[in-house]
Amino acid sequence: MTVKMAAMQASLVVASAMCFFYLVSCVSWPVPYERQSFRPKANPYCQAGVIPFCPTGRLPNTMPTFDPSDTFYVYAMKAPVWEFKFGDLLAKFHIMHDAIGFHHVQSGLNLTMEWYELFQLFNCTFPHELANETLVWCNQGAACIYDGIDEKHWQQNGTLVKVAEITGDMFNKFANWTEWDNNTGIVYETWTVRNEPDGPLWFDSWECATWVLRAFETLGSLGAKFNHSVHLNYTRMNLYSKEPLYLGNASTIFGDPQYKQLAEEILNFYRLFQSHQTLPNLLVSLIEAFTEIVIEGKFYLYYNDAYWLLPMAEPYFGLTYEETPLP
Repeated sequence: MTVKMAAMQASLVVASAMCFFYLVSCVSWPVPYERQSFRPKANPYCQAGVIPFCPTGRLPNTMPTFDPSDTFYVYAMKAPVWEFKFGDLLAKFHIMHDAIGFHHVQSGLNLTMEWYELFQLFNCTFPHELANETLVWCNQGAACIYDGIDEKHWQQNGTLVKVAEITGDMFNKFANWTEWDNNTGIVYETWTVRNEPDGPLWFDSWECATWVLRAFETLGSLGAKFNHSVHLNYTRMNLYSKEPLYLGNASTIFGDPQYKQLAEEILNFYRLFQSHQTLPNLLVSLIEAFTEIVIEGKFYLYYNDAYWLLPMAEPYFGLTYEETPLP
């Protein structure tokens, strides 16, 4: 324990020094999510695993266009995460997946839009450690757009509710926004990081719920009128921390020998969250992770291709189901 605490103190010294050179991000909260100029090809190492991403989805730039005076109904849709495997179990804990449905009145065409991880949630939340002691992140997310609305899927254990009507012109513009958003907001971010429940926000998440929220905001900016009698809640996976400390970008930490100790600290932390472990090793890792996060009070967050040290504070972790008003 003493050795670990000494290593943590050394990390804090490095972090404080780095913070001096990264002053804007150290004092400007929340840290803004960084968009990219284009979507790069995914690392071939990253694989979807159980279910391929968007198997029946439309190809990029294949959205139909509609007459500007046409009418669309807009639906908010929710279903329990991993419903295909656990049924409504996770709905009891308000662990929900969000999507948007569109119904074109003139043709009867239905479209579903949802944003989720390319390589499943665990791979977006924690990296893979390779044999050469490097970390690979499989953390891309993207919009999946496909024809039809599976009413039974969304209604049976979740929500399918009409929230707005829009014109064909609004939909055409929204479709263009979707392409732009999908090509620039490519990194899935699991965690919402706050000072405390309902406290100041350090980092916002970037996942299915936040995609729906920014999609609704975009529709509102295009002139959509929402039904404010509808109340919607969204799942958040929260970490609670004192003010985070910037440690450095990934290429510097894992490429510059002077950061070797810090790189080893980060590797040791994420080593506890490797998915392919035997049951005995997994139990040991869970105990060590509890010690790191709760007893020693530290969590290494990867955000905007950089690492941050979170000095964890009670209650450390919380799953919330927060209401966010429609625009």
